[in-house]
Amino acid sequence: MCGATIGGDQRVHILEHNKTPGKKILISGGGRCNFTNIHSSFDDFVSNNPHFFKSALSSYSPYDFVDLLERYKIPYFEKKLGQLFCKNSAKEVLAALIQECENAGVNFLYGKNDLKVTHDGESFNIYNERISLKTGKLVVATGGLSIPSIGASDLGYIVAKHFGHKIIPTRPALVPFKDSHFAGLSGISGIVEVKANKFSVKEEVLITHKGFSGPAILKASLHWKSGDKVFINWLPEIDVRELIYANKKQNITNLLGNYLPKRLAQHFGENLGSVLDTPKKDIEALIDNLTRFEFIPQGTEGFKKAEVTVGGVDTSKISSKTMESELMPGLYFIGEVLDVTGQLGGHNFQWAWASAKAAGKALRGPS
Repeated sequence: MCGATIGGDQRVHILEHNKTPGKKILISGGGRCNFTNIHSSFDDFVSNNPHFFKSALSSYSPYDFVDLLERYKIPYFEKKLGQLFCKNSAKEVLAALIQECENAGVNFLYGKNDLKVTHDGESFNIYNERISLKTGKLVVATGGLSIPSIGASDLGYIVAKHFGHKIIPTRPALVPFKDSHFAGLSGISGIVEVKANKFSVKEEVLITHKGFSGPAILKASLHWKSGDKVFINWLPEIDVRELIYANKKQNITNLLGNYLPKRLAQHFGENLGSVLDTPKKDIEALIDNLTRFEFIPQGTEGFKKAEVTVGGVDTSKISSKTMESELMPGLYFIGEVLDVTGQLGGHNFQWAWASAKAAGKALRGPS
């Protein structure tokens, strides 16, 4: 996006360390690429500097990216909650972006890994054992640490630190939690309410053999840090206390089985009869477990399973309008390498497009 935006009046090279481009685009959304979210707002992003991302996101909206896809006649659909996906394949999004670059005369250099970056007072020097390039302008779009199997690395952070930028501590996010409370119940799913710190979401949870996953958990993980408590309301649409005490004669497990997956109902109702023959303290403990189940995750499944990286290049020394470094003129940072992280559902791609567009326009200069 950045290369295509700069246009053909300047020589633009994209250095890709993989042998093929756009791997994260291709695997996203189950191969259909959740390329944006039409409801994307500032509230869907986190950063140590909560105002930094506003300028770029305001200048390039989800509908601007939709316009690009419509120009290429790429069919798409809204899955839910504003999430837009390709009807056919993520390959179409990647092909459109590559075509935009080719239209602008951008040159691709693939398989350029193990790069080092220095500055000699006049130009950036980008090199490894096989190539050596000089440039007056350099854009770092290296992403974060999530999904190392497709080539994620810390190169962007290394470059940033070399030129004096601080790195906000990184951690995996949009990632499953590890927990052993429901061992043996893997495969069970349902709509629940999950709370982590001040964040609350009502969506699907999936019990896995390692702990918890599903959209509700992935979204909550963005707002969770090691040691924090997480709360789950297993029946957010029901007044559980009223339900149980209004059916005093009914077996509690059977009653819960009308509203929860059977195995989960059996788990919660184990060793309980009806309200009439169960001590009140046990009934109250059950209600608390159902409406405010509390646990501290044993961790997450890490960057291997995380969709994004929280933290990154501190934005305090980056221009919010152009993405240019205030410490090293000519150096730009865009996308996930920065300390800006979007919520699950297409928001991180929207940040990628918007920040790339902002830097691209700045580098293109006056039209």
